[in-house]
Formats: sequence, C-alpha cells, structure tokens
Amino acid sequence: MKEKLYTIPLNDAVNAGDECPFCFIERKLEQDLMDFVLGSGSSYMESDIRSDTDKFGFCRAHFKKMFDYGNTLGNAWILKTHYQETIKEMKKKMQGKSFVKKGFFDKKKTSTERSNTIGKWTLEREASCYICNRFKNDYPRYMDTFLYLYEKDPSFKEKILASKGFCLSHFGDLCEHAEDKLSQKQLDTFFPPLFSLMKNNMTRLYEDISWLIEKFDYENKDADWKNSKDALQRGMQKLKGGYPADSVYKKR
Repeated sequence: MKEKLYTIPLNDAVNAGDECPFCFIERKLEQDLMDFVLGSGSSYMESDIRSDTDKFGFCRAHFKKMFDYGNTLGNAWILKTHYQETIKEMKKKMQGKSFVKKGFFDKKKTSTERSNTIGKWTLEREASCYICNRFKNDYPRYMDTFLYLYEKDPSFKEKILASKGFCLSHFGDLCEHAEDKLSQKQLDTFFPPLFSLMKNNMTRLYEDISWLIEKFDYENKDADWKNSKDALQRGMQKLKGGYPADSVYKKR
C-alpha cells in the first residue's frame, strides 16, 4: 500500500523495531509537544495557548520534564498566568465554605471518593494536564490507523506479526479499540495471531531478564550476554510502557 501522510508516523514506529510502536509514537508526540509549549517558537507567549495551559495546567510528571527541558523564562511565564488562574479558582472554592468534622463511618476509603470540595478540586487538578490531554486527543487516531493498516495492508500486517509486539498498557488499549471498531468476522482473525505474538515476546523478555541475572553468577562471567544487556529497561517498558533508560529531553 502506498504510504500516506497520516500513516507515516505509525510506519516509522513499526520500522524502529522497538518493544512497542505506540510507546515510540507517545514519546515522539510528547517531545513534539514539549517543543511546541517551550521551544523556540515561543508558543507560550500566544494568548490562546496560554489560555489552555492556564486552564488545564500540567501533571507532576510533565512539570518535571518541563523543568528539565531548560527554558526558564518560558516556564516562568506559563507558571505566572497559571498561578493567577489557580488562585482565582481557589478563592472561589474557599468562599463561604464551612466544614463539619466527619464521623467515623462517613470517612471515604480512597482519594478518588473525596467529598470535601477543596479535596475534590485539588484531585481534579492533579489529573489535568495540557500535554496529557493533547496526547489523549491524538491517540485514538493512531489506533484507528493501526487497525486500518493491519486490515488493508498485508506488508504492514506481516511486519507487525514479525515484530516485538507491544507493551502491556498499549496492548490493552489496542484490544479495547479493536472490539469497538472491528466487525465480529474481523475480530475472529485479529486476536489469535496478536495473542500469540504477545505470549512469545513476553516469554522472550522473561528469558532475557533471567539471563541477565545469571550473568551475575561468577561461573557465567565470560559467557555471552546474549540479548540481556538492556533487558532491564526493555523489561520495564514491556510491562508499563515508556522508556526508563531515556536521557532527559532538553531544548535544542
């Protein structure tokens, strides 16, 4: 099938030969968004962008990555107006509030069941992030493209079935998306080869990690590392996604 503009990122991800093509796409999109928010284009000075970053803020993980990125002035501008919005919201939430001590049986069990208005508000803010939101909006489109190529392009399907599979997190998303989008007839042929692919590759990672442990035995000090040298980061990625061994992404 002739490559089209919207298929290029996914084909690039598959051709990278990574543990998960969706991890590859997620990292690329995140880096592009970091460049967009804080890079040389200075989008943080545009009122519509700042309006969104003021409203949604950033999660803890992305605040850390923004700090590491290295644009002190850009981060400061984003924080300044975000603080203005946050203080305004906080004052509204606090206005005219009185609180009564809960009885023992009234206490909520988990943080997601908070009944206190301030507690609920802070929890909602922790879950809100401009960069996460942008990725979530784009993510289903990549899932759609994957299913389209897998069903329509034999060479793409062949590459997938010869690949290292997916991380468990993205594989779960793919299974959910497939059930929503594919017909029963398509599902009957979609899942069996992918299940086999995942079982084989999870076993491969297990064996790589097991051999990494064995290499610490004195008797194996001169033995071949096989594929175990980077098994730790690949093993972590396979279970949860992401790139544990990545260096900090900085402003270029």
